[in-house]
Amino acid sequence: MTKHPPIITVDGPSGSGKGTVCQLLAINLGFHYLDSGALYRLLALATKRHKVDVHTVDSVALLARHMDVTFNASDNHQIKIILEGEDVSSAIRSENIGTDASIIAAYPKVRTALLDRQRAFVKSPGLIADGRDMGTVVFPGATAKIFLTASPEIRAERRYNQLKDTNKDVSLASFVKQVKERDTRDINRKFSPMVAAENAFVIDSSKMTIDEVLQIVLKIAKNNGI
Repeated sequence: MTKHPPIITVDGPSGSGKGTVCQLLAINLGFHYLDSGALYRLLALATKRHKVDVHTVDSVALLARHMDVTFNASDNHQIKIILEGEDVSSAIRSENIGTDASIIAAYPKVRTALLDRQRAFVKSPGLIADGRDMGTVVFPGATAKIFLTASPEIRAERRYNQLKDTNKDVSLASFVKQVKERDTRDINRKFSPMVAAENAFVIDSSKMTIDEVLQIVLKIAKNNGI
């Protein structure tokens, strides 16, 4: 019997720290990395570059099926996100792109278009999958499942601290509002809502450092034979 490569899924809302934790996990374990949230952000960016209206579902789904995307480890142990040959790791992190990505992610046709592409990331020696429905929909048979969360206020504050030095117009209150609105949209969408899988380990990172979260996840991975 062929043994499938191990998969660790890390689901949760934006700002919970899952992106950083997943990249560190991939580097520590030497696994491949899938940032499914980045796929939707990449698609949002691609719609702008190809002049596709985010509200035209069929056009967005068609673009999703043909998007040229790769995730590459860089020399400084960061993951580079490549769209059509260009490093867009920073470009996809704007608030406008995040808002459009959340709108796009609610479309069943788009999620279906990206499903097979996400599953194609599973290769030896293993995969770290970061997202909102990785453990519930995309990889329900994952070796280990994590749901990483934090309070909306903490997540908004983290984002605010990232941007306040470079953008003087940012407002913590507006970030809190955006985070809560995005959570509501992601949790209540009919197709692939953001919820913890029944067999997921739930970790609240509100009062934890990234390294503390990483050590907990590495221990969970080890206990699951990884």
